[in-house]
Amino acid sequence: MPRSDDAHAPRRKLLREIVRLADVAVFGTVSETYRTCGRPGCHCQRRGGSKHGPHLNVSYRGENGKTTGYYVPKGAEEATRHGVTAWQRLQRCLRELAELNKDRNLRRAREAE
Repeated sequence: MPRSDDAHAPRRKLLREIVRLADVAVFGTVSETYRTCGRPGCHCQRRGGSKHGPHLNVSYRGENGKTTGYYVPKGAEEATRHGVTAWQRLQRCLRELAELNKDRNLRRAREAE
C-alpha cells in the first residue's frame, strides 16, 4: 500500500502548478491583424502592398456572453502571449485536479461503506 504522503504528491504538484500559472494567466484568445492606414501614398495603400502589422488582439466572451476584446500594445505582446498560454494550461490543470477530487471522493465513499 502506498504511503499516504506518496498518494498526495501528484495533487500537491498540481496545486503548485496551478498557483504558478494563476500568477500570469490572461483570459482570452490571441489573434493577429494586418491593416491599411489612412496616409495617402503609404505602401499599404498600393494594390499588392504589404499591410501594417501584425497587431495583437485578445478576444474573450464577456459577462453577457458577447465576444469582446482589446488591442495589445507592442510592449505587452510577449507577456500577453505567455499569459494566454498559461490560461490554457491552467484550465487543463484544473480539469486534472477535478478528476483527482472526484476519484478521492469516490474512494472515500467506498471506504466508509
